[in-house]
Amino acid sequence: MSALLTIDGLTKAYPGVVANSDVSMSIAPGEVHALLGENGAGKSTLVKAIYGLVRPDAGTMTLSGRPYAPSEPREARAAGVAMVFQHFSLFEALTVAENVGLGMENPPRLRDLARRIREVSKTYGLPLDPGRRVGDLSAGERQRVEIVRCLLQDPRLLIMDEPTSVLTPQEVDTLFATLRKLAAEGTAILYISHKLEEIRALCDAATILRGGKVVGECDPRQTSAAELAERMVGTKLTQPKARGPEPDGVLLRVKDLSLPPASQFGTPLREVSLYLRAGEVLGIGGVAGNGQDELLGALSGERLSVPGSVTLGGTDLSRAGPTARRAAGLLTGPEERLGHAAAPDMTLVENAALTGAARKGMLRRGFLDWGRARLFAQDVIDAFDVRTPGTHVAARALSGGNLQKFVIGREVLQEPKVLVVNQPTWGVDAAAASAIRQALLDLAAGGAGVIVISQDLDELLQISDRFAALNEGRLGAPVPTADLTVERIGLMLGGAHDMEVAHV
Repeated sequence: MSALLTIDGLTKAYPGVVANSDVSMSIAPGEVHALLGENGAGKSTLVKAIYGLVRPDAGTMTLSGRPYAPSEPREARAAGVAMVFQHFSLFEALTVAENVGLGMENPPRLRDLARRIREVSKTYGLPLDPGRRVGDLSAGERQRVEIVRCLLQDPRLLIMDEPTSVLTPQEVDTLFATLRKLAAEGTAILYISHKLEEIRALCDAATILRGGKVVGECDPRQTSAAELAERMVGTKLTQPKARGPEPDGVLLRVKDLSLPPASQFGTPLREVSLYLRAGEVLGIGGVAGNGQDELLGALSGERLSVPGSVTLGGTDLSRAGPTARRAAGLLTGPEERLGHAAAPDMTLVENAALTGAARKGMLRRGFLDWGRARLFAQDVIDAFDVRTPGTHVAARALSGGNLQKFVIGREVLQEPKVLVVNQPTWGVDAAAASAIRQALLDLAAGGAGVIVISQDLDELLQISDRFAALNEGRLGAPVPTADLTVERIGLMLGGAHDMEVAHV
């Protein structure tokens, strides 16, 4: 079959790095084509060039046999190219129909648009109420809004960037059914994901990037996930190794923690109780929007609670802010890496100092020792293989996965007594995910307590000693991961806490 999109010799360089080097590939109509590569391999730059967000320095593209060089996304959309981004671009205070209309060049009247949304969502199995406010939707429903907005453009090529990172297994099944239907109708799909088993289940072909270059193509259905990962990174991967000693005494205790939502669209915490032992990894799972951010904020000290609700080693930290909690050894890593975990326009040295100044001895008589800050930032880069030209680079210049490695490494190297992380491997490649998980296991092996809040159930089952489900701001009693099945986890995520053992 003749190609829909052909890319020939595409090259794009930025100061200090060549993001794409002589990249060539093609996608056929009706093909689901995976674009694979580790963090910093050049995937984002390539799809941004296809969608008109960046201009290549060299190379050509053709779409349906005609020269194709969009200077902006509007031109790409007009040519039949649509993209669903990893981070949703929706206004929570507006309705579904209003958000969809904002993404169209010439939107019809709201009533007509609502009718079209209902028709498209019914046709493709993506149930949506055009009149619902986006702030009241789940993460999966918000993704449907983005997809329906694209489908209303009748795309010939649909680009999807990490589309399942916030979805439940059931929502993933719904998404895949939709994508298969689109492909059967002739729409080409360019699919980016670090979840390699999903790639094997969905995609017809794969192009693998490494260091900005194409290093291979394959049929993922005939290739194991381990082989795909090794071709991406160029080396053999090692799986995280289990710890030695059993968990010891209780380090952190949370008792009857209740908090109102931090915003109009937040989730209240309802009588959350848990304990964490030294040397233990406690996994907390839940569908996005069930109180994960609120729980991390309550543990980090960004939100204060009633006395007695958060204690570390017997010390009440309920009314202590983030600085005091860090000094006591309670460190956290939030989900939003750019803007919450790291200041986008600050350098890696400055971002290292933001959380590590006190614990890493950077303060001298009220002044910051920049030499120590640079050494600490370099230690993080070296220990966690952060791909960057140097410590002087701004946080926003790093790829998402490399920034994730930096912010997790920054906290781990501060040797916390307790580390709480939300989505620690979100958007990182298989090798980086394995390294981060190993670092968390090593931290626990050294006697720290670790809480991992994640939507990646495989991750939680792999590294956690106990698992608890967060549903509508309520935390079920943890159960040993050795006793869990995927079916039981699904029930727990849905709120079936009556199945679980009691707190001790």
